[in-house]
Amino acid sequence: MGKATGFLEYERECAGEIAPKERIKNFNEFHTFLSKEEQRKQGARCMACGVPFCQSGMTIGGMTSGCPLNNLVPEFNDLVYTGNWLQAYNRLKKTNNFPEFTSRVCPALCEKACTCGHWGESVTVRDNEHGIIETAYEEGYACAKPPKVRSGKKVAVIGSGPSGLAAADQLNQRGHNVTVFERDDRLGGLLMYGIPNMKLEKQVIDRKINVMKEEGVEFKTGVNVGVDVNIKDLLKSYDRVIMCCGAKKARDITAPGREAKGIYFAVDYLSRNTKSLLDSNFADGNYVSAKDKNVVVIGGGDTGNDCVGTAIRQGAKSVVQVEMMPAPPVERAANNPWPEWPKVLKTDYGQEEAIAVFGHDPRVYESTVKEFHKDKKGNLTAVTLVKLKREMDEKTGRFKMVTVDGSEKKIPADLVLIAAGFVGTEDYVVKNFKVSTTERGNVATKEGSYETKVPNLYVAGDNRRGQSLVVWAIREGREVAKEVDKSLMGYSYL
Repeated sequence: MGKATGFLEYERECAGEIAPKERIKNFNEFHTFLSKEEQRKQGARCMACGVPFCQSGMTIGGMTSGCPLNNLVPEFNDLVYTGNWLQAYNRLKKTNNFPEFTSRVCPALCEKACTCGHWGESVTVRDNEHGIIETAYEEGYACAKPPKVRSGKKVAVIGSGPSGLAAADQLNQRGHNVTVFERDDRLGGLLMYGIPNMKLEKQVIDRKINVMKEEGVEFKTGVNVGVDVNIKDLLKSYDRVIMCCGAKKARDITAPGREAKGIYFAVDYLSRNTKSLLDSNFADGNYVSAKDKNVVVIGGGDTGNDCVGTAIRQGAKSVVQVEMMPAPPVERAANNPWPEWPKVLKTDYGQEEAIAVFGHDPRVYESTVKEFHKDKKGNLTAVTLVKLKREMDEKTGRFKMVTVDGSEKKIPADLVLIAAGFVGTEDYVVKNFKVSTTERGNVATKEGSYETKVPNLYVAGDNRRGQSLVVWAIREGREVAKEVDKSLMGYSYL
């Protein structure tokens, strides 16, 4: 374990942050990380619990508790404390292909299940992970390590998001020849275009992909499989094919006036913004601007928060974030005990910036958009919000949100960003690949398997499980790789 009395001697210290009014001047990553010596103290705080929930990845109360990748957290915390950075890196890499991503964008389920956090402040697991991987790059042991033997088997991976990259990385290390097809012009999937630069600077993605290229993975960008390449031809050319196409079919808002100009899906808004930033530092104008506009963001999750932060950086006149559900409590409720995921109020970076700029939290709870208003030219001018309340549905026995009569409120809006989540795989992907889908719109697989009804065609990530976290995508990528490897070789040690 870390230092036996470390959790008593040292207070929790996280990476620092540049002040909100300063960091909104650009799209750069805004965290300032601890020194190695300070990070070692944080590693010392780990209690090496008899039952480490941090690494469990269990489902408790319908929510994941602990790391879905089953990272052996107490082990690498101890190695951080003792300064054995190489061993810490080797331990972490056994379960996590991409700590450079997860240490920046994961909501740290491990920390929420930390025993230390049950009684006080949890261990800074995510920051320790960041320290491990960045030290590995600094010291040169995160370099390319190509497999010494090749199997002669060929695998195609469609999509270069975290699940596709994880599958490709695993199968390549096993010795198979892997080709990754990406329809966009840059690699990374939603990591590249769906997550803003201030959360994940894109050179971090490029750095890892360059290592994978050196290790033998082949990447092809600008290729939309099913459109540019026939899936039947791909199945003939490769021994196995893995779909990791994501779940980019966005959930829409069907209120009157939806056709007004100035309403965008969040994923399109964020993607266009990031692409323009990377292509030309916004000089090309190929992005949706929030400058001097009244912005309404529909949706309260991570994507909604990213829209808030992006709009503020663009110079929005005002920002309102609409959430259907009630505001969660500030502290755990009695019916939400540790080690369940804490359903408590979280004020993320975008909301912090809105508070700093506008003087108030942008979130409006228990509300939805009842109507979009437009002028004679069809441009959005305002939205009508309506309050919601929770009621029992007598037919299903479940609670649902219903509108409150007379609670309508009209507010100005020049730009609406719909961040209401996703409803499954895009229709053209399902049609072109000739796969079946579940009731939730995800690609269906054989029971207990990652294989689809199409022989030798597998699926993983959001494509299979629906919109989820990066850590779940990596886990699915690792698991589908093992199944594909076993189908090719008759056994697998992945």
